Amino acid sequence: MTTPVTEQKVEGDQVVNPWEVSAKDGGKIDYDKLIEKFGCQRIDQTLVDRVERLTSRPAHIFLRRGVFFAHRDFIEIMDLYENGKKFYLYTGRGPSSEALHLGHLVPFMFTKYLQDAFKVPLVIQLTDDEKCMWKNLSVEECKRLARENAKDIIACGFDITRTFIFSDFNFIGGAFYENMVRVSKCVTFNKVVGIFGFTNEDHIGKISFPPVQAVPSFPSSFPHLFSNTKNLRCLIPCAIDQDPYFRMTRDVAPRLGYNKPSLIESSFFPALQGETGKMSASDPNSAIYVTDSSKDIKNKINKYAFSGGQDSIENHRKFGANLEVDIPYKYLSFFLDDDAELEHIKTEYGAGRMLTGEVKKRLIDVLSELVERHRRARAAVTEEMVDAFMAVRPLPNMFS
Repeated sequence: MTTPVTEQKVEGDQVVNPWEVSAKDGGKIDYDKLIEKFGCQRIDQTLVDRVERLTSRPAHIFLRRGVFFAHRDFIEIMDLYENGKKFYLYTGRGPSSEALHLGHLVPFMFTKYLQDAFKVPLVIQLTDDEKCMWKNLSVEECKRLARENAKDIIACGFDITRTFIFSDFNFIGGAFYENMVRVSKCVTFNKVVGIFGFTNEDHIGKISFPPVQAVPSFPSSFPHLFSNTKNLRCLIPCAIDQDPYFRMTRDVAPRLGYNKPSLIESSFFPALQGETGKMSASDPNSAIYVTDSSKDIKNKINKYAFSGGQDSIENHRKFGANLEVDIPYKYLSFFLDDDAELEHIKTEYGAGRMLTGEVKKRLIDVLSELVERHRRARAAVTEEMVDAFMAVRPLPNMFS
């Protein structure tokens, strides 16, 4: 366990934790420094190639383009898989808003790829209790938002025969709560303050929450799923701001006789106004939402998407676009599937032969299609489907 100062800030006054992501003077997040300070490893091309070889399918766009860029013990998961052993996936969502934005979709899109590629079970935690404690929301509202968010998650196309979605308010108890107590007894107040930066003004609910997010990493928390597989390893796809929870979990796990969870971690999906951290749900103009119309998307991209193009066409033709800060290009690097087309845009836009308006138009087309596809899928999700995904039951197709 590292010291409080190291856990909360890295060089350059970056703050990255589950509730705040910021860099000094509104600058960019330095992911190399995060890797160094958090103690994770960068995903290299050798590991991407190995995933393709083991799954016999192309790597997901988020993996091959470095959106998921860091890991903890992912190589061990690949070793197990190559030797014929399975694992399970765990990811989650804190339901604080009715509509998800594209940044919220990123981990679920990637998790679906992992489930399909490795044919493994998945548990999805809806931390409605966390949002009740951190936001000015009632218990009842958080439970309602959890179900609404579950519909967006289901719309991503998860296999119901391999997927269990649960809300903390509805599920916690039994073996899950027993593991929470075991974890709680291993983490001192000083440690939790050091990891998460809690202060004397924070209520005790916040301080007691971390074990809730920790224990889905342990298969014994789900006896209805994993009663005969207590040594099953867990892989957690998440954004790197969730790393503090799982540094704590990995520190505690051996003391409880459990395996450490493995992680595969993503960078942040940037706000329309620039790559200074992650999108803010409190500013609707900082993000593209899955409820936005094509007109909304067009207006937001044209009005708010920060451009790396020059201040005049003459200068743009001469100097080209600064792709390091250009948000339309960065969004295309997340969602434009065609590698050859993305490389063409990179070359032509960077050289000034393609204008910002052309790049924004292509992005509007890509995002409008993505959001409309998601909207149609979500409209098909019924209350009965939500109940089925959240039912406590064995998963008949868990490893087949």
